[in-house]
Amino acid sequence: MSAEAVVDTKIIVQELIIKGRAAMEEIKDYSQEQANTLVQAVAWAIYQQEHAEELARISVRDTGLGKYEDKVIKNKRKTFGTLRDLMDKEAKSVGIINVDLAKGITEIAKPVGIVAAVVPSTNPGATPANIAMMALKGRNATIIAPSPKGQTTTTKLLEYIHAELSKIGAPLDLVQALPTPVSKESTGELMKQADIVTVTGSGNNVRLGQTSGTPNVCVSAGNVVSVIDATADLHDAAHKIMLSKVFDNATSCSSDNSVVIEAAIYDQMIEAFRKEGGYFCNAEEKVQMYKAMWDENGKRRGATSAKSAEIMATEAGLTSPEAQSAKFFMVEETGVGKAFPFSGEKLSLVLTVYKVENFEEGLALTKRILNHVGRGHSCGLHTTDEAHMEQIGFEMDVCRLLINQNQCAGNGGSFNNGLNFTLSMGGGTWAGNNIKENLSYKHFINITKVARLIPEVIPSEKELFESYWEKYGR
Repeated sequence: MSAEAVVDTKIIVQELIIKGRAAMEEIKDYSQEQANTLVQAVAWAIYQQEHAEELARISVRDTGLGKYEDKVIKNKRKTFGTLRDLMDKEAKSVGIINVDLAKGITEIAKPVGIVAAVVPSTNPGATPANIAMMALKGRNATIIAPSPKGQTTTTKLLEYIHAELSKIGAPLDLVQALPTPVSKESTGELMKQADIVTVTGSGNNVRLGQTSGTPNVCVSAGNVVSVIDATADLHDAAHKIMLSKVFDNATSCSSDNSVVIEAAIYDQMIEAFRKEGGYFCNAEEKVQMYKAMWDENGKRRGATSAKSAEIMATEAGLTSPEAQSAKFFMVEETGVGKAFPFSGEKLSLVLTVYKVENFEEGLALTKRILNHVGRGHSCGLHTTDEAHMEQIGFEMDVCRLLINQNQCAGNGGSFNNGLNFTLSMGGGTWAGNNIKENLSYKHFINITKVARLIPEVIPSEKELFESYWEKYGR
């Protein structure tokens, strides 16, 4: 890249930053109600049926990833759920948000500044809308860095958002995007100049965000494993895992990638998957599927990434009527690691199946898989055994553990669990992330704690040391 081009990129990004700061200055005195109206405006921009459909259509057309009908659902459901969370009366983000009289602490929420939102080609509509809603909740401006293939979707989304912001008299530059063509250079420059960076997407982009020198809330890679023990409701488990696997052609980081099944119910579980539309590849067909998914250098082929089951079958040369009509495919595996690509995240309608002798062996194998790819993100358990629920909770290094749930629908928040809605999920230090929870508006506010004098609270030595003295002496 020439010196002139570098300078031009810096200036282009700087101009976006300047406009974003000017927009923030216009809303600096917004009340909580006005901030909530900004959130509603962005939500309505994507939630409207015709808008959700158009964004889904453009996304599938230009990225080649996912499924139109499911992207419509995602555009609406994620937006609606996030809006529910952000409109909660307890979700305070402006001015005084908490007063603790006993401790003399008053908490005052303030904006973090310009949010650089680097978003993936898998969700070029839903993810930027989701982040913009959270950022606006705290009266911040957002600059979106879409993927090159997702830029047309994001451009259309921005058109819809600006129309709604115009309706309510809010500055349009509260939500902007990098101009066409988006490049690694312009995205990297945005990361450097912004006040905070959030990256949802490829490992490379996450690393760039985490090493940009800017405070960041980047999130980790997924590789969800679901354990199915001998006490599970097999038909319920098969149905929920199928739903998780096939939604949007497995573009989600929360889509099930592997299942670990106890031997006692292995055959019945495979049959339950078959009844849900799963096709079990034999040894020869597994090789064919591998060649369809990875080239001779081990690079993932785009022809089978987030594509329909019909395309997957055709690319793998699976010609039987059962394979051609399948919803997803199963491959049996025993190994874990780079030499066993099916053990990692696949972004495809292929579910890797492992057989284990017992629950303890299943937990050990699940750890190995997640240590290979996905540690910190999430896993699941299908069971009716309360002791197993507790055991896996203690043993697994993940930030989300879903019990008897559809992983894809539940990890990023659901109406039937307590996780907040998001499309960006942190994996904690296990994944090298700064956040361990689901991304929320709280990550886009700074808090000033005003501390007043209170009567001294000084415990006695006995209160603090007595239990130690009793055991070990003075």
